This record gives sequence, C-alpha cells and structure tokens, in this order.
Amino acid sequence: MAEEAGMFMVHQTIGSVLCCKCGIPMQPNAANMCVKCLRSEVDITEGLKKNVILLHCPECDTYLDPPSTRIRAQLESRELMAFCLKKLKLKSTGVILVNAEFIWTEPHSKRIKLRVRVQKEVLHGAILEQAYVIEYVQQDQMCDSCTRVQANPDQWVAGVQLRQHVAHRRTFFYLEQLILKHDAAARAIKIKQMDHGIDFFFANRSHGVKFVDFVGKVAPVKSRTDKQLVSHDTKSNNYNYKHTFSVEISPICREDLVCLPPRVAVSLGNLGPLVICSKVTNSIALLDPFTLRHCFLDADQYWRTPFKSLLTSRQLVEYIVFDVDFVSPEVNIGGSRYALADATVARMSDFGKNDTMFNIKTHLGHILKPGDYALGYDLHGANSNDMELDKYKNLVIPEAILVKKSYEEKRQRKRGKPRSWKLKSLNMEVDDTRARGDQEKMNSEYEQFLRDLEENPELRFNVSLYRNKEYQPSEMASMTDGEDIPSIPLEELLADLEINDAEDEDEGMGE
Repeated sequence: MAEEAGMFMVHQTIGSVLCCKCGIPMQPNAANMCVKCLRSEVDITEGLKKNVILLHCPECDTYLDPPSTRIRAQLESRELMAFCLKKLKLKSTGVILVNAEFIWTEPHSKRIKLRVRVQKEVLHGAILEQAYVIEYVQQDQMCDSCTRVQANPDQWVAGVQLRQHVAHRRTFFYLEQLILKHDAAARAIKIKQMDHGIDFFFANRSHGVKFVDFVGKVAPVKSRTDKQLVSHDTKSNNYNYKHTFSVEISPICREDLVCLPPRVAVSLGNLGPLVICSKVTNSIALLDPFTLRHCFLDADQYWRTPFKSLLTSRQLVEYIVFDVDFVSPEVNIGGSRYALADATVARMSDFGKNDTMFNIKTHLGHILKPGDYALGYDLHGANSNDMELDKYKNLVIPEAILVKKSYEEKRQRKRGKPRSWKLKSLNMEVDDTRARGDQEKMNSEYEQFLRDLEENPELRFNVSLYRNKEYQPSEMASMTDGEDIPSIPLEELLADLEINDAEDEDEGMGE
C-alpha cells in the first residue's frame, strides 16, 4: 500500500554474523554457532536408547509388552512401529519425535532397525534436529500358553464340541470356510474331526467363550458349559478347571423340506406347513414354494419348539421339465428371485419306462424352461412317518416339490477337469481308521458343496476363494463346455500367497 501511494520504503535485509567457533558467515541464531559446530558441541541423542531387546514368541508370532500383554504385528507394519517407538520412552527425555522409518534388514537376521528423527531445544532456545538409528534385537522366548502346548499338546483348558445330528457334513464344510475367513480358530491348539462334528481345544477359557460366540453369530445353535476340577492349592486358594462347551447346531439345513408343527405354523402367520429352508445363518429362512411367503426363525424360536426335516437334500430326485406356464411375475424375496409357475415334470428314473407325469406348482418359474432338469422331493413315492405331518388331517400333499435346477448332464463333459479355484482347509486331526466307504461319502459331499458354491453367489459371499495355480484353461475346453453351467468369475478369486523361506535364502545367496 505504501509503495502504491508513492512513499519511500526501506527494504529490510537480514544481516549475517560470523560463527563463534569456525568463523564462517551465517544467519544469526540464539547460539551464534553454525549447524556443524552446534552438532559438534551438543548431541541431542545422548541418553536415548540405541539398542533395545524385543521378546518374541516364534510359535504364535507375538511380542511381549511387559508385564504380560502380547502384541501381534507383522514386519514393517504400523503396529510394529508403534510398539518399537513405545519402547524408547521419548516423552520422558524431552525430545520431540519428527519422523520414523524402517531400515531393511534380512528377515532371518533377528534384527529390526529404525531411523528416527528428533528435535530438541539446546543452547539459548536454539532448536536442533538430528537423526539416528536404533537397533532392536529380537530374542525368541515362548509365551506361557505356547510353552504349555509344547510341553504337553493335550493340556487344554477349554474344549468346544460342535455337533450337528444329520447324515451329511455340508454344514461343517461351510462353517470351516467361515472360520478360516474370520480367523476364528487362530487360538486353537488342536482341532479334531469327529463323526458328527468337530472338536476345538484352547489353552484359555476366554478363547473358547469367544469361539462359541462366533459360532452363535453364524449358525442357529444352543450351548451348555461344564467344568471339571483338575487340581487345586488349598494354601493359595487356586483352582484349575477344564471347561467343556457343548454346542449343537440346528439339524435344519439349506434346501431341506420341512413340515412345520401346527404351533409354529400359527406363530408364523399360518405359514406352510410344507416349506423349504432357503438359507441358514444365525436364523433359519423358510419359504413357502406355493405362495412365495417367507419368514425368518431365529435360534431362540427354533429351540423353544424344535422340529426336524421331513426330507433332506440327500433324498433329492432328478426330474425333467416338459412344460412351464407362469402364474405370477418374477419377484425378489430376501435377495433371491422367484416366480410362481405351473410345470409338467416326470422323474428321470421313469423316463422311457412309463408315462407317469406330474402337474405341480413351483417357485422356480424364472429359471426353468422345457427340456431342463431339476432336483426335487418325490412326495408321490415317499413313505414318510412324520408325526407333524399326521397332525394335518385335510392337508393336500403335492406329488413333487422342486428345489433347484440341475446341471448334472452338462457337468458330465467337465468331469475330471480341475477347477480354476480352490478352498483352504483347517489343520484338523482326522481319524485314519475310518472305512473306505465313509471317505468316499465325504468326498462326494465335498464335491456337492463345491457345486453349491458355483451355483449360489449368495452362499459364496462369505467364503474366500483362491486361484488354482494348477488350472490351465484351453480354447478347446471353452468351446465344448456348456455355457449354462454355473461358474465362479475370476474377479471373485483371491491370490494365494505362499512364502517359501528356502527359496528366499537361495535367491539371496545367488545375489
């Protein structure tokens, strides 16, 4: 403003002084010394820790934060940096942390190096900034829980017994993938496969309680707990118990046909009584295939009045569809699409032998067309001794209830070919003394579970799928395979990261 008004202004200049030590010109500061001389006179890193020992458990990959806290952190992670800086206790020394970064070291060197830049006020208010390197020595020392496991692997404190009294293991195949994705069994010291379920063993009762809570959030369960006294010290009043959690999963599975008890049907607004279980989470989703009414039954409601399936997915029969006539337009129910239709079907076992055909109503009108195959329940030839079904005197039982579309004939051309994806599995102890027939039955059920994942996008939403490195697509296979066969797109697959220490060492020696 003054220059615009024509006034004369004297420009302020910063003078220079000579350093009192070396005599070079410099801008004046409170110490009247240049930066080099100031650093030679004052070392702000004096008294700061430059060598620190970290106690690391090689079994569970955790670090000890005294007195008894364990911290899990990966190399060069934000958590590990915060833990290392906490060890320095810089606030008590009067310095200010400006920056910190990792210096690369060999992963097997047991060394972690950190370059830290700090500031501190020195002579007459001058602020000096300096960087220095801190070396952390990683010493292996197993934690108490890992020590007990190494001394005696059977020395568990809490055991969780998961059970489901059904004739297949499809529920446990799905539950295994949920446990792997959420890392719910990371604290388990042993996992054992049993006839009707899986046993999980933990070194701490709180870990068992946390695992039971997780299962209760993904499946309709009821649980009870018991404890057994192992030892006690009367002088110090210490008692050691073994805790056992018995968890029972509802026997109602996806695609099961259920006949609701009259009391339950009335409480659900006279639903059914013949309904299909369309989805199982911490609640059971039931669908009436004749009216498209649906409802959710939570764990408390189910275990208050428990019931069993009228027919299970192992009793599905293959049908061929001759004609489909829409009754109502397509609707979206609970995230799934359905459309009521009148269909004319015949059992594949009767096809070519007799002219037995059934006119039924189905909820799969949106995906079925003449010539397709479908899986359903044969109520015409079924001999069911269900007490709940006998309570309905005037109930008209349909001859067949279709559950899903079948792709078995189209899969015949792809039989024996590897999939482009794969699943991981828990490290379970398996009884090798089982009969050969039981192993073949389990393999067949696992194959059916893989097909369900391909056919149902909603089912694989909570499952981690990985790319199969052994899969090699060919142009001829893509031309011969059916286009209508459900498959998993490559966008949903994850890269399976595997680190081989031996290969890394060889590459390091070669360099």
